[in-house]
Amino acid sequence: MKLRNVFAMITAAAMTLSLAACSGQSTASSTSSASSDSSSSAASESSVSSEKSTASEESYSASYTIGICNYVDDASLNQIVENINARLAEIESEQGITINVKYDNCNADANVMNQIIANFAADNVDLMVGVATPVAMAMQSATEDSKTPVVFAAVSDPVGAGLVASLEEPGSNVTGSSDNLDTNSVMNLIFAQNPDAKKIGLLYDVGQDSSTAAIEHAKAYLDDKGVEYVERTATTAEEVALAAQALVSDGVDAVFTPTDNTIMKAELAIYETFADAGIPHYTGADSFALNGAFLGYGVDYANLGRETADMIASILTEGKDPATTPVITFDNGTATVNTEICEKLGLDFDTVSEAFAPYCTRVEEITTAESFSDLES
Repeated sequence: MKLRNVFAMITAAAMTLSLAACSGQSTASSTSSASSDSSSSAASESSVSSEKSTASEESYSASYTIGICNYVDDASLNQIVENINARLAEIESEQGITINVKYDNCNADANVMNQIIANFAADNVDLMVGVATPVAMAMQSATEDSKTPVVFAAVSDPVGAGLVASLEEPGSNVTGSSDNLDTNSVMNLIFAQNPDAKKIGLLYDVGQDSSTAAIEHAKAYLDDKGVEYVERTATTAEEVALAAQALVSDGVDAVFTPTDNTIMKAELAIYETFADAGIPHYTGADSFALNGAFLGYGVDYANLGRETADMIASILTEGKDPATTPVITFDNGTATVNTEICEKLGLDFDTVSEAFAPYCTRVEEITTAESFSDLES
């Protein structure tokens, strides 16, 4: 009896130990599973976080805002603006950035120009672009305190205008591209076509900074050559027309105009006055020839616009300092001849080209139109 009781007690104890062991295994298994689920959840959350971070980085795009003010609506300056915009669009695609462009044209009105620049400042643009000398000078004055970068385009004499200390080291928040004219080369073309020219007309706006140095160089050239010259100046379209008629009455053999925006804007209204009188009009830009002048000599304004856009991008995206970014200059050796006017003057284009060849890098043809885009259509 006692043995049976002892046996029963031993059996009961063994069963208890067995149940405890099973319970421990179940608990351990449950804990291990929970730990595994927690680890999997953490890994999943980490993966989602990583994906969100990557997506955020991929969706981020650097964005810049620039303000462009054009001085006047003429073929040369419009061509510059068009090419700045076209090249900036390419840069956006190449670099995966956004460049917002605010554009306006003051049409040579100083009050409107200053208001446009004030609006750019109020909008906190990252950079201002001044097309032509008057706009660049107004932007320089307006950014003296803010030091907002200013990039100018088609400034004939940046040092003379006080925009930069030197072409190599501008020295402040202003730099850009210059369409400086080699005046002596234009004078050489005049006498290459007509060695017997005795009197040259100088047609320009005395208020245009782009004309100041060029006219002085022309006078010095003609003085050295012992050739007479007549100056006629104008500040409005009406005055330009009267000045052109006066030069015809003066009996000049040819007329010279530098990169003067006032005359450029009126060229379509005066070119026939000179052509009908048999007087070739030599000028400082191909846009004059486009609008009816006999010859335009100077830089490629389409290329100038693209080079200016590259400079804008380097300042915005690479942190280039305008103070140490050299002004861009160009070889201006292209002579553009209006073949319609050439014929009207009784000249042979091939003969003219041969005479011009020693004094320029190339001679190109053009016909009369209002804008360069008209030639493409």
